[in-house]
Amino acid sequence: MIGKLKGVIDEIGEDFVILDVNGVGYVVHCSQRTLQGLPRAGEPATLAIETQLREDSLKLYGFPSEAERDWFRLLQSVQGVGARLAIAIEGALGARDLASAIAAQDKAALARAPGVGPKLAARIVAELKDKALPAGAPGPVAALLGGHAGGKAPAPAIEDAITVLVNLGYGRAQAAAAVAASAAVLGDGVGSAELIRRGLQRLAQ
Repeated sequence: MIGKLKGVIDEIGEDFVILDVNGVGYVVHCSQRTLQGLPRAGEPATLAIETQLREDSLKLYGFPSEAERDWFRLLQSVQGVGARLAIAIEGALGARDLASAIAAQDKAALARAPGVGPKLAARIVAELKDKALPAGAPGPVAALLGGHAGGKAPAPAIEDAITVLVNLGYGRAQAAAAVAASAAVLGDGVGSAELIRRGLQRLAQ
């Protein structure tokens, strides 16, 4: 199994890059986001690699970081999401926005990816919301505090609200998603008490 390739870019195609590693050209399939972030031909590059072996083919998928690769693996644990669709989702969102969308249960954000309809978007957020996120990717709290879930409430109020909801028996991902959605609606300066009240209302729906 190949986990990483470090070499020189030989060619960049529509959905792949050929990476020359000590004279051997590896065809690595990548999202448009990844391809756009690569240097020009003739320059060095390193990609985290996912190797997929089938009966009639062997394909390499490349990512700028291990976190991106881990999201690729995690997405494929959802029924109906294969390698091609997982690449499309990551290409449309990226690891950080993908983590934020799942934390906030933002089905509309996922549905913007090519090939993802409303039903599949709902399935993705439902199946992944309580799973451990890949190492290096922002979890629900980090995404929320970073402003990627739309919340504008002060960080201490957000942390306090999440902690209270967790102590009441809700999962951390569930609590973070509820607080994120509440903070996005309530806006600047809201206190933890109001976030808790609104969060409980959302969790009870």
